[in-house]
Amino acid sequence: MVGAQLTRWCAGSPPGAVRATQRRTVTATVTPPVAVPLALERRYPQVVARFPRVGLTRLPTRVHALSQLARQVGVAHLWIKRDDESGALYGGNKPRKLEFLLGEARDEGKTAVLTFGGIGTHHGLATAVCARAAGLRTILVLLAQPVTEHVRHNLLLDHAAGAELHFAPGVARVTARALRLCVREWLRGGLPSIIPAGGTSPLGALGYVNAAFELAEQIAAGALPEPDDIFVPLGTGGTVAGLVLGAKLAGLRTRIHAVLVTDILPPSAAKVAGLANRSLGLLRACGAEMPALTVGAGDVSIVTGYVGASYGAPTEAARQARTLMEQLEGVHLETTYTAKCLAAMLAAVRTGDRRDRTVLFWNTYSSVDPGVHLGPLPDYRALPRPFHRLFTGPVVAD
Repeated sequence: MVGAQLTRWCAGSPPGAVRATQRRTVTATVTPPVAVPLALERRYPQVVARFPRVGLTRLPTRVHALSQLARQVGVAHLWIKRDDESGALYGGNKPRKLEFLLGEARDEGKTAVLTFGGIGTHHGLATAVCARAAGLRTILVLLAQPVTEHVRHNLLLDHAAGAELHFAPGVARVTARALRLCVREWLRGGLPSIIPAGGTSPLGALGYVNAAFELAEQIAAGALPEPDDIFVPLGTGGTVAGLVLGAKLAGLRTRIHAVLVTDILPPSAAKVAGLANRSLGLLRACGAEMPALTVGAGDVSIVTGYVGASYGAPTEAARQARTLMEQLEGVHLETTYTAKCLAAMLAAVRTGDRRDRTVLFWNTYSSVDPGVHLGPLPDYRALPRPFHRLFTGPVVAD
């Protein structure tokens, strides 16, 4: 919601247009990575001309059976989609969205992007890393969440990636802080491109419409059977909206189960469906021939009961699920999103009606260490002062 409001506000032309043009010229000298063809573009070639991209992904991401885990929990068919390996600079679900969002920012001549998240946000970190590669500055407005060592590490990575960090003490203060930053950039001659939290927008969701087509191609090639069920984390909703729409467009019968992992403006099924339909509108607007379908709230299955005490707070079920996946399959998860999703999936498959079904776990966590490309991490005192207390107080165990 905040991102959408700011995007509309920032749609006007700033003063100092000459200065803005000069700054854009400097940015344009950065050569972005090459964008490889997507499954969505193979199905709808019109998408290529309509939606410019920055090449951030290495696709398709692989699929493989979780044989050890399946035996442990007593089910027949467990699979994983390895979106943790989705990009060379950063993996997980973020690069699929960001290559569209940053492509649009560059195409509009922007020199900076502004986005939002918790203090340990993977989306914010991914944006900083990927925008840096595309020659764009990143401004992050961050909310409090439980402080873990993982959160501290991500903040240091944000700074190392060149992100400008701002702390907002509550949701209500995010908009005010972001507006002040937009005014500052406006007075300097160039408004930033606003990226909603999680990259969740009709354009960003196209990254996961593509992911569903990619999965359909893997099914057709015999890499895996068509899943009866897919389990994926539900945060801001863009990943789920794209998958639900993409599965319908690709003709998959798979049911998407979205495991809610946030209590901060949690999306409803109707909201996710509405986002999916706006993405469908984008595809139709580019001239692609779409089947006569819409996404309804009934197409979105939301699994609740796994958030824990608050957004970002680890749960015992998530810790156990993470340990099980690491020990049996060598796949690393985190306790804010993916381990909670896995805990929900394991609880579901242990029931009698799913023991013979084909179930796919969609891993949205990045297994790529961005620190490899960023050099030594800074001392925490190099961060803005409001973040210092996060490094001197107690931490919550991951």
